[in-house]
Amino acid sequence: MTVEVSRDFGFKVVCPGPDFAMLAKAVLSLGLWLQFAAGQNTPERGPQPSTSNSEGDLLFLLDSSGSVSYYEFSRVKEFMWDLVQPFTFGPRDVQTSIIHISTTPTMEFPFDRYLSSGTLQQAIRNTQQLMGDTNTGKALSYAKEKFFSDEAGARPDVPKVLVWVTDGFSTDDISEPMQLLKDMGVTVFIVSTGRGNYLELSAAASQPPEKHLHFVDVDDLPIITKELRDAILDVIQANRLHAVDITSSSFRLMWPKLLSQETGYYTLEYAPLDDLARKRTKQVSGAHTSLMLSNLAPETTYEVALIPESNVHYFPPQTTRVTTLPEETSPAQVLISESGPYSFHVSWAPTLDSVIGYQILYGPLPGNSVKLLEVDGEHNSTVVENLAPNTTYLVTVTAVYKSGKEKSLSAKACTQEEGSKVRHLRFEDMGPNTLKASWDSADGKVLGYRVRCRRQTGPSSVISVSPQIRSVVLTDLASGTTNKVCVKPMYKNQPGKRLCRMVHMQPATDAQGYKHRQRA
Repeated sequence: MTVEVSRDFGFKVVCPGPDFAMLAKAVLSLGLWLQFAAGQNTPERGPQPSTSNSEGDLLFLLDSSGSVSYYEFSRVKEFMWDLVQPFTFGPRDVQTSIIHISTTPTMEFPFDRYLSSGTLQQAIRNTQQLMGDTNTGKALSYAKEKFFSDEAGARPDVPKVLVWVTDGFSTDDISEPMQLLKDMGVTVFIVSTGRGNYLELSAAASQPPEKHLHFVDVDDLPIITKELRDAILDVIQANRLHAVDITSSSFRLMWPKLLSQETGYYTLEYAPLDDLARKRTKQVSGAHTSLMLSNLAPETTYEVALIPESNVHYFPPQTTRVTTLPEETSPAQVLISESGPYSFHVSWAPTLDSVIGYQILYGPLPGNSVKLLEVDGEHNSTVVENLAPNTTYLVTVTAVYKSGKEKSLSAKACTQEEGSKVRHLRFEDMGPNTLKASWDSADGKVLGYRVRCRRQTGPSSVISVSPQIRSVVLTDLASGTTNKVCVKPMYKNQPGKRLCRMVHMQPATDAQGYKHRQRA
């Protein structure tokens, strides 16, 4: 048997006959384990599609009131930056501003102040929570003034987008000022991190709500970032030449309707930015508003020009730059989810037509026992069963291509302890702003417990205790606030499942110091 190392496709095993199959698989698993141990299991992110052909004023309506905890406010700021990070900022590109929802609305900075990624990122990072009441209706009326104000740096005749990040509550009416904004052409996206009224928020968002309204826990905001960014791009790219459906070898050009079948035609010119002499030209009738360009080179930036040839009016050419993606390989990522004591779910992406099937090798660490699952090329997930509890496994997903090449990627997975969850989390009033949290022990060999308290006002805290201790004292819980307390058992290979409760501290004048309820 010989083992070859391919720079593009990792380890490839060449066997003289079928008798060597299992030995080959073992060698492949060993090689992939060495690659995994060296930290090479995470693929490097390739270039992102260009968004420099976007133009619009983007306003964040940020809940800065006392109903939002310090932790939640920090996570929302991270989400805001992740959302806009790929954009190009400038007077002919994207401009961004923030308005605080509080007792009195406040603009953090005007649209035209920060026109580079670095300065905008720092400005978002420096944004401070104002506290106060959640007067969202008043903030919306204030936003209507600023969206169309030269003094605030807003521009006429560019798309206007409002992103309202809320915990779902408002102390005043939002319906009338929100409708006025939409009537003036503003596209409204809403991200609710709490338990807001769906009917109220779906009526407030632009239509359809499935594209403009998101309900998500504050810790899961990254899940919706790309989807929301793409929806915003659909708005701010609508009036200019831009590219969609970008792959490693093609993209589709879209442009506004300028001509008709009778009034002219379009000439499209495109060439690699580093070799403009290789310009290619296509012509389409005036009835077209899109064209697919194919047979392109991967990871290449193209200069594209749209020239409307009208026999009635003069239309200036439109230009854009588009970067194709790296050549696709699968799997580019492996995800382990739904882990239980005896099974876990394995998924991978992307699925490609050039792949005929996938092989999933898995075995415990440490150890040399390896098992094999086979999945056809049309599927991208499977369930691995009959596993041992509280055990770490090395999982290797190998794509078998029609060409005979193979590409592999590994990930570690951990099964849960049996019954690995604390029970009966309860609270005892210990005086002003202080509670004692107690719980019953979790099953299995617990190494300790981790208690996290996310305060509505003030910083979050994390307390770790030994397995013999099953209570902690929580302080600095302001009266009138709602706080989240979670207890998680810790095991050798991974933490167990957390148990959470929402704890409401009654105002000091009330007889009871707190009330608590289980969070759904």
